[in-house]
Order: sequence, then C-alpha cells, then structure tokens
Amino acid sequence: MPTKAHKHRVVALAYDHLCTFEFGIVVELFGLPRPELGVEWYDFQVCSLEPGPVHAVGGLMVEARSGLRALQRADTIVIPGWRNADEPPPARLVAALRSAHRRGARLVSICSGVFVIAATGLLDGKRATTHWRYAELLRSRFPRVHVEPDVLYLDQGSILTSAGSAAGIDLCLHIIRRDYGARIANLVARRLVVPPHREGGQAQYVPSPIRTEEQGGLAPVMEWAQRKMGRPLTVNELASRASMSPRTFARRFGQETGTTPHHWLTYQRLLSAQRQLETTADSIDGIAESVGMGTAATLRQHFRRILGTSPSAYRRRFSILPQLRPRATGRQKSGPLRGHPFQRG
Repeated sequence: MPTKAHKHRVVALAYDHLCTFEFGIVVELFGLPRPELGVEWYDFQVCSLEPGPVHAVGGLMVEARSGLRALQRADTIVIPGWRNADEPPPARLVAALRSAHRRGARLVSICSGVFVIAATGLLDGKRATTHWRYAELLRSRFPRVHVEPDVLYLDQGSILTSAGSAAGIDLCLHIIRRDYGARIANLVARRLVVPPHREGGQAQYVPSPIRTEEQGGLAPVMEWAQRKMGRPLTVNELASRASMSPRTFARRFGQETGTTPHHWLTYQRLLSAQRQLETTADSIDGIAESVGMGTAATLRQHFRRILGTSPSAYRRRFSILPQLRPRATGRQKSGPLRGHPFQRG
C-alpha cells in the first residue's frame, strides 16, 4: 500500500494515435485526486513516446510534460492500448520497459497494449490476455506467451494484462484492490457507478446467438444466492431455484457469466470475508462460518490459493479498525494479492 513516506508513482504512456478511451480509464482510476478516501493516493504522471503534442483518437491532442525518462522512476507503468497491433514498438520504448521492470516496476497493459509488453520478452512463459479479436494474432506473433482469450484480466504479479477496452476498468480496480484493499476499491467503483467486480470472462462478450426474453436470465438466482452466503449452497439448489436441471443450469450459467457456479460461489464468499476482515474484529472462525466456508482452515486454504495471502495478513494490511492496524514502520512490505480466481491466477 502506498504510504506517506512513499507515494506510489503510476506513469501512463502517451503515444501518437493514442487510444483515448483506454487512456481515460487510467487517468480516471489513478490520476483523479481522491481525498475523501482518507488514504495516500497515487502520484500520477503521463509520459510521451514522441516529442511535442501527440494525436489521440477523436481529434484530440495530448501534451505530456515528460518523455520516456519518467519510466525510470515509475512504480507502475500502464500501456493504455497500442496504435496498431501490427506495428512493433520502438526499440527505445522496449529497452525502457525492460529496464523499469528489472528495477522492480509493475507493468500493466489494457487491450492491445499487451503487444508492447510482449515485445519486451518479459511475457515469455507467462500468461496474458487481450481483446478476443487480437488473441490469435498475439498467439501467433509471440508463441512463447500463454494467451488466455476467455478472461477479463490476468495478474502475474509484476505484469498485468486486460482484455478489451472496458476490461481495463476491471483491471485498474483490481490493482486498487491489491494496493488498498476491497473497501477502497469498492468506494472507487461506486464513484464510477460500475460494479466493483464483474463476474466471468470476455467469452460472454464474444458474438453469440441472442437470448430471447422468454429464456430469461439468472440474475435473480444470483442475487438470491448472495443473500444466502452463510448457507452451504449447492449447484443443485441453485438449479432447482432456477427451475432447471443441474446440467442445464451449469451450461446456462457459463453462457451468462463465463465461469462455473462453484467458482462464482467461492469468490462471492471470499468477497464477503474480505469485507468482514476489513470492517470487523470478528474471529477468523466466525467469519468463515458466516460466509459459508465452514471452518477457518477452509477459508485460509481459499485465501492462499486465490488471493496469495492469509486472512490474518489481509486483515493486518487492510483493516479500517485502528486497534487492528499494524504500527507504521516505513513502507509496508507485503506480498501481492493475486488476480480474479476466474483468471486462474
């Protein structure tokens, strides 16, 4: 988490023919001052690949005060799309990103921005995603990158990639959640009037046959399940409530959300546990029971597998209760929280 001793510096790359929407996402999520949150927010900066004002999509001009030298002091570097997936990035940009990553900077791409990071070789042997229309091109051009086209974003620790443009919002909220915890990320999402966490992957946005009104949707069943998290819900019970067979329900659930009912339930329970760890002093056992995990051991197992930490460590880092906060000892060192479980990361 950024501290008063060290404001986490986020640098967004601007370039000629800049992807305006993707760039706007980065500015909105990291560059907008948010004093109402009561935390030391990011130090945001824009650097330009080319000298002088650069053209942005839509007839806009963007003029940054800094060039690529700004990447030397960045903690997080965001590539908000790329002007042409068929155009290799300049060698000096590739070198600057490699140097920054070697120094410990976190690299983030939105949509086609992954082609820039892939060109550095830093994604070789790692998983990455992009817009579903670019997935095959990314796979053919960078065969050593494990492309996963059916997800909204992937968190590989120091390198994070998102799918199509709007998935950049999901990824940036995930980064805020990783840096500040679920409560702060939820407050930012509320300000944006977007869900703090969209379920499933981009498979749900790939063109498919249109569902008729008569077929209905599963939203009522999912809302009901969220109110019953303390119960040991089963897929059979959810299917029965939707008046479907378990097999039909699982298939329809996958079509609508891009994930399985079991994975969705597990993650909803984890979200509920995170909120309680941040806002209450309840015991780990009590929280595990209240979210339907049964025992503290089960909750710890899912926390470690999906979030890469323990419930106790998460509480120490993100609790809003003064008596549960760790004493300030300089910059907090804590392992990264991993990405969305549906991204298997």
